[in-house]
Amino acid sequence: MVRYYKGDPSEYVIEFVRGKKVREGRGASFFYWPSRTSIVSVPLNSADADFIVTEVTADFQVVALQGQVTFRISDPVKSATLLNFEIVPPTKAYRSKDPAKVASRLANLIQEAARGEIQGLSLEDAVRRGAELSAALEARMREGKELEALGVSILKVFLTMIRPTPEVSKALEADYREQLLKRADHAIYDRRASAVEQERKIRENELSTDITLEHERERLVELKAANLQKESEAEAKALEAKLGPYRTMDPHVLIAWGLKSLGENAAKIGNLTLTPDLITELLRTNRKAG
Repeated sequence: MVRYYKGDPSEYVIEFVRGKKVREGRGASFFYWPSRTSIVSVPLNSADADFIVTEVTADFQVVALQGQVTFRISDPVKSATLLNFEIVPPTKAYRSKDPAKVASRLANLIQEAARGEIQGLSLEDAVRRGAELSAALEARMREGKELEALGVSILKVFLTMIRPTPEVSKALEADYREQLLKRADHAIYDRRASAVEQERKIRENELSTDITLEHERERLVELKAANLQKESEAEAKALEAKLGPYRTMDPHVLIAWGLKSLGENAAKIGNLTLTPDLITELLRTNRKAG
């Protein structure tokens, strides 16, 4: 019974009749006799293959790499020659497990490339250089001839995890944690030292201000004392000038002026007491003058 096979644009179809290739092409469609026809379908769309590899670093530490490689079959004829992509036409299911071997072979190539890269790195470098390591693996894969022989092209290599053994990982975490704590301590010490330095500067400024104020006060006191001395000297000179004429005057005249001044200001005087001693002294002065 004749049947019709309709190919998809995402597959490369090869028709074999009694073991001979009679038709091939991307998305090929045709009528065929099931009893004497074999159909091979090679997928052309991109696919992802997960991988996990374990290798030893240059410092003899075990590290696990987990990631994904994106690939596509670029030469379907070459791939169909190496692997069996024959399908059951009604369901398009593969008759063998060969198509799955593409991903496993890529994983083996990834492991071989990873061995060449990891063995030249220390554990810390391998853990830290994830992006560089994935690029190096991708470059090694493309440089090799194995992919070309398989008819496969690599689109991208991703590393999703680079992890050492749990014991080593804990040790690295502890070491890094100690470094962070030391940095935190140094930051605290720096802040304290900065605060002490700022406080010292503030105290120096306050002391300098106090010294300046004291110097100003000292100058002010000296200036006040000088002014008072000048005022006293001026008053003394004024009084000396005022009393100078009286020194050459007759005592009787001075007494007369004094009594006259008392008489003129009698209304302002409440009480006036003339003691015998004062009268005796006045009479004595009068006799001497006589």
